[in-house]
Amino acid sequence: MELSRRTFHALAGTAALGFALTGSGSPTSANPARTAPTGPPPPVPSADGRPHEIGFDRHSLVVDGRRLVLWSGEMHPFRLPSPSLWRDVLEKMRAHGYNAVSAYVAWNHHSPAPGRYDFTGVRDLDLFLRTAAETGMYVILRPGPYINAEVDAGGFPGWLTATEGRARTSDPTYLRYVDEWLTAVNAIVAKRLFTRGTGTVLLYQIENEYDAHVDEPSGRAYMSYLYEKVRADGIDVPLFHNDKGRNGYWAPGSFVTGGDKGRWLYGFDGYPEPDEVPPDWGTFGTGGKKGGATASPKTPGFVPEFGGGWFDPWGGSWFDGKGYAEARRTRDAAYERRFYLTNLANGITLHNVYMTYGGTSWGWLPAPAVYTSYDYGAAFDEARNATPKLAPMHQIGQLLRFVPDLARLNRAKSVRATDERIKVYHLTNPDTGAHFYVLRNDSAEAVSVTLPDAGIDVPVMVPARDAKLIAADLRLGKRTLVHATVQPMLSLTAGRQDIAVFAGRRGDLAQVVLECPDEPTPMRLDAEPAWSWNLNKLNITAPLGAGGLSRVRVEGDGVDTPMLVLFADDATALRLWPYETPSGPLLVYGPALLRSAELRGSTVHLTGDTTAQTGLEVWGPRGITHVTWNGRPVPTRISASGSLLALRPLPGVTRPALPALDGWRRRAGNPESEPDFDDADWTTADKETTFSTTPVPDGQPVLFADDYGFHYGDVWYRGEWTGDSGIESVSLAYSTGTQGLLMAWLDGEPLGTHRMPVPDKDRARQGTWTAKAGFDLPKRLREKLRDADPEQRHVLSVLVRRMQHDMDGKALDTHKAARGLTAVTFEGGSPGVKWRIQGATTPDPVRGPMNNGGLHGEREGWHLPEYDDGDWKDAELPAGDRRQGVTWYRTDFRLDIAPGVDASVGLVLDDDPERAYRVQIFLNGWNMGQYINDVGPQHTFVLPNGILRTRGANTLALAVLSDGTTPSGPGEVRLTLLGAAAGGVPVKPV
Repeated sequence: MELSRRTFHALAGTAALGFALTGSGSPTSANPARTAPTGPPPPVPSADGRPHEIGFDRHSLVVDGRRLVLWSGEMHPFRLPSPSLWRDVLEKMRAHGYNAVSAYVAWNHHSPAPGRYDFTGVRDLDLFLRTAAETGMYVILRPGPYINAEVDAGGFPGWLTATEGRARTSDPTYLRYVDEWLTAVNAIVAKRLFTRGTGTVLLYQIENEYDAHVDEPSGRAYMSYLYEKVRADGIDVPLFHNDKGRNGYWAPGSFVTGGDKGRWLYGFDGYPEPDEVPPDWGTFGTGGKKGGATASPKTPGFVPEFGGGWFDPWGGSWFDGKGYAEARRTRDAAYERRFYLTNLANGITLHNVYMTYGGTSWGWLPAPAVYTSYDYGAAFDEARNATPKLAPMHQIGQLLRFVPDLARLNRAKSVRATDERIKVYHLTNPDTGAHFYVLRNDSAEAVSVTLPDAGIDVPVMVPARDAKLIAADLRLGKRTLVHATVQPMLSLTAGRQDIAVFAGRRGDLAQVVLECPDEPTPMRLDAEPAWSWNLNKLNITAPLGAGGLSRVRVEGDGVDTPMLVLFADDATALRLWPYETPSGPLLVYGPALLRSAELRGSTVHLTGDTTAQTGLEVWGPRGITHVTWNGRPVPTRISASGSLLALRPLPGVTRPALPALDGWRRRAGNPESEPDFDDADWTTADKETTFSTTPVPDGQPVLFADDYGFHYGDVWYRGEWTGDSGIESVSLAYSTGTQGLLMAWLDGEPLGTHRMPVPDKDRARQGTWTAKAGFDLPKRLREKLRDADPEQRHVLSVLVRRMQHDMDGKALDTHKAARGLTAVTFEGGSPGVKWRIQGATTPDPVRGPMNNGGLHGEREGWHLPEYDDGDWKDAELPAGDRRQGVTWYRTDFRLDIAPGVDASVGLVLDDDPERAYRVQIFLNGWNMGQYINDVGPQHTFVLPNGILRTRGANTLALAVLSDGTTPSGPGEVRLTLLGAAAGGVPVKPV
C-alpha cells in the first residue's frame, strides 16, 4: 500500500546522560538552571548501599541524573493483616508496570495509648519497607499524622479523641502528641531512605488534603512544624502535601520551611466521575493557581491520588446496591485509559493510582462512610486477583519504563483529527524529536480518524469513551518508528535482537510503519500479520487478538541488529512480562504472572503464577540455554523468533475443594442485661467535663465512651437506682458512626432496639449520627415497678454499637464527637441513677487495639481459637431466633490446600433480607468485619492467608446482634473460593 509522502525528520539522537543536580550540600537539591537530558531511566531501585540523589525540575523527578516518571499504585499494609501477602501484592504491582507503591501509615493502628507505639507483627513498618525494596519498588510514604483514608478518625488514635488540644493546628498539646508519633515513625523511615541506599523511600508526605486554616497563622505554623520536624528526624528525601483538589494550597513558598529550599513538591488529588470529560489538570492545562499542576510551574506535575475506583457506603447507595463490582464496571479499563493518558498528555509525570489494591478494613478500622470491604473497584480486587482493569496500567507502566522519551515532553503544534469528536493532544520530546499523540474519544460511539496534520493518513480507531496513545519518530532500538496506529508498550534489546511490543484493543487492525532505507526481508512468524515495503518504509499490519501474540522479524534492511515486532491485544499483553537482570533484560510470555527472574550461568530461573495451562516463551541475553519454572526444569527449543520456547505447557492449578461449615455450637451472649449481673469492676461514669465536641447536657454526667478509655467496638452501660416506681418511659440520646445501634433492658426486660437510618446518597459521607431512642415501658413492666418495694434496686442496661469516629476531614475536631450514650431522661420519675460503663478490655497484643470491642464474649475470649466451648449447645443453621440481644456461634473447620497453591478464600453470609440482624465475624481470633443482613451490600468477606490456616485447623466465631423484631440468623454461612493460582509466596501464620 502507498504510505504517507510526508518527510519525517530524523531523530536528534539520544543525548548522553549527565547529572542535573548540584553540590548544594543536600542530596535532594535540584538546580533548575540545569536539566537532565532524555536517556535511560534509573535502574530498578534496591537497598544497594550506595547514596543516591533525588531532584526534580518542571518535567519530572531526576534520580542520580536520570529522569524518572513515577507510575505508582496505592496499597495500605494495615488493610492486609498478613505481612507475607504484602510481598505478593508488591510483586504483582511491579510485574504489571508500577515502579512505586504509595502507602499511608495509620497512627491508630500502631498506638493503643499515649506514648505507646507498636511496630511489630502485622504493624511491622520496617518489614513493609524492606519488602518494597526487595521487590524493586520505590516508596511514597504518607504517615500523616492525619491520613483520612476512610479509616476511623482519619487515622488518629482513639485515645486522641479524649485529649485536650485542637487537632490539625499548631496547638501545643496536639503537637506534643504529633511529635511522639513522628519520632516513632521516622526512626524507622530514616533507616530506609533511598538517598542513603538503605531502602527505597523516595518521597514523604506530610498531613493529608489539608484545606482548613490555609490562610490562618495556626495552619501555616502547623505545616511548618511538620516540615521542620520531619527534616530534624533525618528525612532528607523531597517532601510534599496532597492538595484536596485544584486549589493551589501548600504550593512552594506558602509556608516557612526553616530555610530549606527546592525540596518541596506540590501535588493535588483528583477523583473525576466516570461520565465526566477528562480534565486538563496538568502542566499544559487551564493555568493559574487553581488549574492543577500550573499552581507550581517549577515542579513536575504530581497527582498523589488519582481515582482508581471509589469507596462504597453502608447500604451501597452510590453503586445502587451492586457493590464494588459496579465500581469496577463504571471505572473500567477504558475509563483509566481516557483519564490517565489525558494526565500524561498534560505533563503529569508523578502519578499515583488510589487504590491499586484496596484490601480490607478489618476490625474497627473502617471510617463511618464505609463497610468492611475496601475493594474500591481497584485493579487488584480484595482477594488479590488481577482484574481486566490492569490492562492500561500494565501497558502504560511498561511504556514509561522502557521508552524514556515520555519523561520530558513539551506541547507541540496543534493537530486536528478528521472527526471533531476526537480530541488530539500533541507532544514532543525536545531531545529526541519523538512525537506522541493522545487521541481521546468522549463520545458514545467508536470513531475512526486520520491525522493529516501529522502526516498520518492511515485510520486510527478510538473506541467509545476511550483513548489511545500513538507515537511517531520514535527510536526503537536501532530503528525508527515512523508511526503506528496502536500504542507502543515496550522496547528493549534481548540477546542479538531489538524487541518492540505494540498493544491495543482486541479486533484493532494494528499498523506499524518503520523507516527502512534498504529493502528488508521480514519474516512472518505467525499467520495473522502482513507487510509491505514502499518509499523506504516498512508497513506491518496485524489484527490484534486473533491468534494471541503475533510476531514479525525484521532484518536485511542494512541494520545489523534484527528487530522482533510483537502485536498483542489487552489480554495477551497481560501475559507479557519484561524483567531486568544484571545481564540485561528478559521478556517472558505465557504465565499469569512473572514474579522474579535470575540468570545463573546459562540457566534462567523464573518464578511466578499460573492459573491455567499455558505456554512459556523467553527472550533473554545471549548465552541462556535452559529455563526453570518455580524450581523445576522446563524443556525448551530455540524458536524462529529467537526465544526459548517450552516444549510442553506449564501446568495450571487444581482448584481446591472447600469443606462445608457445620458442627455449630451456640451460646447467649448478653448477661449484662440481667439485673443481678456483677458489674462491680466496671468503670464508674461520673465525669463532669470532657474534651469532646459534643456538649454535656445539663444535669447529666459524661457518658461518652471515649472519656472512659473505650474507643472501639461495642460498649455496655448499666444505670442503677432505687425507688421512683412511677417511671413510664425512658429516652436514650446517643451518638454513633453510620449504622449505629442501641438496645435497652430494664430489670432484665427488653425495652427495644433503635437503629440509625441507612444513609442515602446525600448522607453517605456523614460521620456522626445522633438520635433519641424513646421507649415506653410495657404495661406489665410498669405494673411490676409500681408493685415493687420502694427500696428495690432497678437496673437499666444499654448496649450501644457505637461504630466509628468521624474522620475530621475539615479539621474541626469532629473526630472528638461523642460515641455511646449522651443523655438519659425519664418520664414519670426522676431517679438518681449511678452509671457504670464497660467496653473493650486491654488491647489484643497480637491483633492490636482495633480488633476487639466490649461484647461479653469478646471480654471472655469466646472469639479465640483456644477457647473451650465444649459446654455450648449444638446448633443448626439457618437459625431462626427471635430475641433481643447477642448470640454467639462457633465452629471449626480444616483446610488442606496443596503446597504451592495460592488459594484466596472468602466467607459468604446470606439470608432473607427481611431479617434484621448483624454479625461480627471472627476467624482464629481476628475480627474480619461486620455483616448487616438487611442493609448490605457486602455478603462476602475475604479471609487472608496467614490468618486463615490453609493447611490446618481454623475456628470461626460469629457474634450475632438481633433486635427481636424478626427471626434472626445466621442463615447460610459457607466458604467460597475467590481465586487460585499455582505459585504464590510463602505465607507465615499471624
